[in-house]
Amino acid sequence: MLSFSRLAPLGSRFFEVHSSSGVKCSILDVHNVTVAADQVARWILNNGTLLVITMEKISKQVNDNKVTVIFYGDELDKPVDKIVFQLTAIFISLDVDADRDGNVEKNNPNKGSWKWGPNGHGAILLVNCDKEIGSAGSDRYDDTVPVFEDLGDMSHMILRTEGPDSLPPGYKLQLYISASDKDKVQVFRHDLSKMINVLGRKKLSTVMDYTKGNNEYHFFVEGIMFPDEKIRSLVTFNLSLLEPMIQGHAPIFTEHVIFRLAPWIMLPNTLAPQEVFVCSVSNNAKFLKEFSALVEKAECKLTVCPEEMNSRDRWIQDEIEFGYIQAPHKSFPVVLDSPRNSGLMMFPYKKLLGPDFGHVTRQSNFVNSLDSFGNLEVSPPVTVNGKEYPMGRIIIGSAFPTTSDGRNMAKVVRDFLYAQKVQSPIELFSDWLLVGHVDEFMTFVPAPDRKGFRLLLVSPDDCCKLFKKLQKEGHGETQMFENLDTKPIKINEILGNQNLLDYNAYVQQCIDWNRDALKKELGLDEQDIIDIPGLFKLHEKLNQAIAFFPDMVNMIILGKYLGIPKPFGPLINGKCPLESAVRSALEPLGLDCNFIDDFASYHLKKGDVHCGSNVCRKPFSFKWWNMEM
Repeated sequence: MLSFSRLAPLGSRFFEVHSSSGVKCSILDVHNVTVAADQVARWILNNGTLLVITMEKISKQVNDNKVTVIFYGDELDKPVDKIVFQLTAIFISLDVDADRDGNVEKNNPNKGSWKWGPNGHGAILLVNCDKEIGSAGSDRYDDTVPVFEDLGDMSHMILRTEGPDSLPPGYKLQLYISASDKDKVQVFRHDLSKMINVLGRKKLSTVMDYTKGNNEYHFFVEGIMFPDEKIRSLVTFNLSLLEPMIQGHAPIFTEHVIFRLAPWIMLPNTLAPQEVFVCSVSNNAKFLKEFSALVEKAECKLTVCPEEMNSRDRWIQDEIEFGYIQAPHKSFPVVLDSPRNSGLMMFPYKKLLGPDFGHVTRQSNFVNSLDSFGNLEVSPPVTVNGKEYPMGRIIIGSAFPTTSDGRNMAKVVRDFLYAQKVQSPIELFSDWLLVGHVDEFMTFVPAPDRKGFRLLLVSPDDCCKLFKKLQKEGHGETQMFENLDTKPIKINEILGNQNLLDYNAYVQQCIDWNRDALKKELGLDEQDIIDIPGLFKLHEKLNQAIAFFPDMVNMIILGKYLGIPKPFGPLINGKCPLESAVRSALEPLGLDCNFIDDFASYHLKKGDVHCGSNVCRKPFSFKWWNMEM
C-alpha cells in the first residue's frame, strides 16, 4: 500500500497507473474505500489517496513485474513525472497442523489463533516428558535430540518459500519467540543428517539466509513445561522476512503461528484398565496372592514393585497418579509424581519413565498427608447444568472451607491441576480423616444405565442400621474380626458404645457435606449414589477419624471386577452381612465383587486395597481439544 501524497511530485493533480498482467492495482481513499480497481485511464489526485498493489502469481525471475505511475499537472498531455516499481512476488508461509488432522497443511488461515471445540482450530504441542533410550533423563531437559525416534514426540512446523531461484544477497528469514515463551519450548531444525537446537531456553531468535525461492525448512517443536499458574498454555512463534538496509536489516513481512501446550489428563475408574501395580513387602504375601488372582481374572497385566525398589513403602497409590497427554499426531501415558517422596520415590524414574511413557512432578518444601495421591481422584464424564465435562472433574480433599489452620494439598500441586483446564477441579472436605484422603470415603464404579457410573459413599448410618437390624434379629452376640490377630468385638458392644455412635454421627455429617457438594458439582441425583456400610473411630491422640474395619469403599476397579477390602464382619449362617449388603447394591449393575484380605498388611497400617495399588488405564476416546470452553 503506497500513499500518493508522499510519492507525487509538486504540481501533480492527476495520475495514471499501468501494470503488468500479473499485477492488480486498486485505488483507495483516505477511509480505505475502494475508488477504482484494475486498469484506469486517469484519476484526480486527492490528499490521502492510496495505491494498493497485489500480485496474483509468484515470480519466476527477479523484477519480472512492474507498475508505472505517471503524474500530470494542469496540462494533461505533458507528464510531470513518473515512477516505475519493479516487483518480485515470493510466497512465505510458516505452517503448522492448525486443523488438527496430524498433517502440516499449507498456509491455513487459522494458524495464527487457537479455538476450542469440534469446529475449532489451532496447533497442539506435547510436553516431551518421556525418556528415549540413550537419554540421561526426561527428554525435556535435553538440549539435543538423542535419537530420531524422539522427533515423534514433537510437533512438526514447516517454513515454506516459493519464488525465483535467487534473490539479491542479504535477505534473511528470522524465526523468534518472546521472552515469556522461551522456557516453555525448544525448537530443533532438520539440517542434512542432524538436528540443530535453534530456539528455546536462552535462544529467542534464529536467523537463516534466504537464498532460493522454492524451499522447505523443517522444524520440530517440543514443550518443556506443562501449563501451570505462571505458565500460560499458548505459545507464539513469529516469522519475519528481513531486507538488507544501509545498516542492518528491516522486516518487510511478518506472520505468526500459535500452539497450545497439551494438558495432563487424569483417568477415571470407569476407563478400561491396562496395567495394575502393587508392591511386594515383608508381610503382604497372602494379600498379593488374592490380589494377583483378581488381576488375572480381569485379564490385566500385573507389575509387582519389589521391596528393594519400594524400600518397604507399600502405598503406591499415594506416590503416583497415572494420566496421559495427547496431540493429533501422538499420545502417551504420563505419570504425575507426588511430592511425598517416601520409599517409592525412585519407582516412577526407574520403572515407568522411558520411551513413550512420560513423567511430571511437583515438589513442595512442606508436605503433609493430603499431598499423597489417595487424595486425588477424578470423576467420569458428567454434565452439570448444561455444562459438559467430557473428561470428568478432578476431586481433591482439603480442609473445611471456613477453617484457617487445617491441612490442604500443596499449592504447587493444586495450581498444576487447576492449570490443565480440561478437568475443572472440585475440592472436598477430607481433613476430618487422620490420613485425609478422599479415597477413604468415596469412589466411582461403572454402571450400564443412567450416567454410566455410580458414586459410592461410605455410610456410618447404613452400617448402624444394618447392625441394629442384626441385633433385633437376635445376632447381637455375633462377633466381628473372628480368627484375626486382633480382639473380636460383638455387635452389642458396638451398638452399646455411645461415644462411638456419637462420633460416627459426626462422621456422617462430614460425608453428607461432601455428598451435597458432589451432587451439585457433578450434577448427580440420589439415584446416582450408592451408600456402602462403614464405621470410623476416633484416633485418641490426633483427634481424627480412622476406619473401624476395612473400608470397603477403598476398592480397586478393573472393569466390572472389583477388589474390595474384606470387612471381617459378623458371620451369620456362614455369610458376612456387610459383604452381602455390598453385593446386593453392586451386583445388579453387572459388577463382580471380590473381597480381599488386607487386614494385617494394610488396614492396620491405616490404608486398604486402593491405597496399596494403582492402575494405568486406556485414555479417553474423546479428544480434549474438542471441548467447548
